[in-house]
Amino acid sequence: MLTSLLVCSDAQAAQVLSLILHELGIRVETCGDLKLAAVRLEEQPFDGLLIDCHDEAAAVELINHTRRTVANQGTVIIAIANAGSQVRPVLACGVSFVLYKPVSRDRAAPSLKAARTLMRREKRRQPRVPVKAPASVAFAATENAPATLVDLTESGAALQSDEKLPVDGKVYFQFSLPGSSAPIRLSGEVMWQDAAGRVGIRFAQVPQVSQKALKTWLQSHLPAPEEAKTTKEDDAPGGLGLTSVSAADRRVQTRHACRLGAEVYAQGNSAPQRCNLSDIGPEGCYVETTEPLPSGTAVEIVVRTQYLKLRVEGKVKSTHRGYGMGVQFLLRTAEQRQQVNQLIACEAVDAETTVEPS
Repeated sequence: MLTSLLVCSDAQAAQVLSLILHELGIRVETCGDLKLAAVRLEEQPFDGLLIDCHDEAAAVELINHTRRTVANQGTVIIAIANAGSQVRPVLACGVSFVLYKPVSRDRAAPSLKAARTLMRREKRRQPRVPVKAPASVAFAATENAPATLVDLTESGAALQSDEKLPVDGKVYFQFSLPGSSAPIRLSGEVMWQDAAGRVGIRFAQVPQVSQKALKTWLQSHLPAPEEAKTTKEDDAPGGLGLTSVSAADRRVQTRHACRLGAEVYAQGNSAPQRCNLSDIGPEGCYVETTEPLPSGTAVEIVVRTQYLKLRVEGKVKSTHRGYGMGVQFLLRTAEQRQQVNQLIACEAVDAETTVEPS
């Protein structure tokens, strides 16, 4: 289950948002105090943070604090603002959505549904390190049940276990990582479990000593930057898009299939090409057209949907004659970045499928 922290002292808004989040299958923890919220964000990872920005300076401070925590660097942040208020400072901090007061169900539900899609996507962003190490698990009346660690991140792990672990309540386990003699002890929650005995664990409480040892080991075993780079642009139409990624890095790819009508304007030309976008990501998109523009051409892309209108500048990075072209976005403002993220999320809502266990 996805989790969220709702930091809001407005009782009416908190009630409406809590109800919608529950209906979307997102567990909600409410908190009316920003200092207490900062403590909770240090203690536990959350998929979403909803924060009332009536005190803008304090809200910005909490958002920046969230981005500095190990567990919540990728948390999807939703700002709750007064109607007509200036939201540039919070958008600049990496807020993905803004809800305006008075908060109503009709206005908030579409944005939260789109945010839920981003939350699910962010859960897969952290690179996982394959590892095979023995572990022991304790839960309820069971002590020292044997298990095998399969992969690991700073916020969770996958295990292979002969025991069926409880879906409600915490499990406690310990393990030693290859090349390290220091035991790591922590607690977590079962996020998924399959019939083959694979279990996905999300860390809940990690002692400081274990957290440091875990982070040090992961940093030394993550792929080097040059290994994680995308490969060169595809020359064949089978690899449509700006770039293709190596098999080892597919888990952090952030491009998403779509079918969006668009108007593409070449620089200095007021006549649009009416095309379709076949995939889109935070950094660019692929435009299907039988007459692609030359690489390096500056373009402007206009997309209109039920939810929003996006106008963004870009540059053609790859061309596949008769098929289309890959375009890199040139995002100059926080508002443009937010619009692109909203477009990706809204487009994914109808096509959303259950996230496959790792």
